[in-house]
Amino acid sequence: MTEKPTPVILTELTDDGVLLLTLNRPERHNAWTLEMELLYNELFDRAEADPAVRAVVLTGAGRSFCPGMDMSVLDDASSGARPWPTDRLPPRTRPMTFPKPLVAAINGACAGIGFNQAVMCDVRFAVPEAKLAAAFSARGLVAEDGVSWLLPRLVGYGNAADLLLSSRRITGTEALAMGLVNRLAAPEDLLPSALAYATELARTASPYAMSLIKRQLADDQARTFAESRDSAALLLATAKRAPDYREGVRSFIERRRPEFAALGEAVPEVAS
Repeated sequence: MTEKPTPVILTELTDDGVLLLTLNRPERHNAWTLEMELLYNELFDRAEADPAVRAVVLTGAGRSFCPGMDMSVLDDASSGARPWPTDRLPPRTRPMTFPKPLVAAINGACAGIGFNQAVMCDVRFAVPEAKLAAAFSARGLVAEDGVSWLLPRLVGYGNAADLLLSSRRITGTEALAMGLVNRLAAPEDLLPSALAYATELARTASPYAMSLIKRQLADDQARTFAESRDSAALLLATAKRAPDYREGVRSFIERRRPEFAALGEAVPEVAS
């Protein structure tokens, strides 16, 4: 009997509704391939539709997070032997439209596509020794996937220009200092810390409210303060019609953990 091949991304759902996605090509340091990209998008689609999933943690198997595109794929693409089918794939920005909290646990090398996917997560944990690099200029490429829009908003224009122009590697410690990552943890504590953070969100925060807040964070980047304030007023009126508002108030008064409905269950439509 032929054994099924091991998936290039592993999945595990905890009892608290945290989905762990593990990039799983440790023999290649989890370098990115077309197979991985297709499965990655499929898993995010499934996680968005699954009411049991309340938060996601993204990490890598072994000693690396993801060092970017697999070199054999890059070689084929740059020579024209096997071009990357960009025109037949969705944009490589799925985390940006994912309505649930997404936490990166950066356990090692994180560059290129891996760097971009980490930057697109909502919160980033890393080990102090992690090596992060945009890496595009060193390959003769431009800043891909909108990272030139995202990165200055995380670390400021000067730091973003430095990282993108130089392609230099920085450690997790330096990434924390410039605001690229939110927390540092020892290697043995990294994944437990990221899972504990995501679990706290899954247990105590309204999935509906978090989806609206993620929408605010994205939309308000292109708004003035007044526009953001006015949009928040409309969203607040919508949120107050949802059951989570009453449950949030009652659970606080009754000093108990809230019991919020899964995302998409019995919530009003959001005004544009």
